[in-house]
Amino acid sequence: MIQTKHHKTLTPERWQKFSLAEQMGNIGSEVSRAIGAKKRNDAVGLNNAFERGMELFDLTMMDTRHKKRLIEIGRLREVFVDAYLGGREYKSKMDDLDRYFLQFALIVRK
Repeated sequence: MIQTKHHKTLTPERWQKFSLAEQMGNIGSEVSRAIGAKKRNDAVGLNNAFERGMELFDLTMMDTRHKKRLIEIGRLREVFVDAYLGGREYKSKMDDLDRYFLQFALIVRK
């Protein structure tokens, strides 16, 4: 069994019980946390949110149900990294990602 670093009780098996919308919504929560940390000039909080988000992206990409979506999810992960690093490659912004991921949270709430 793979042990996650930041989500101590989360295993890939447990993560795979979530729908894609739930998984994306959880990744979006980390994007929101990163935005909040950045606004507070909390570099540690920003880094921690980024690492948690990356961990969730990795778990999502390990989910065999998404093998036909791996390129799309991988690209989204790449855009997340770009936004974290200041948007130098793709002009990515955390606020844009936040709006993107909000749609998944709304789907889950329905």
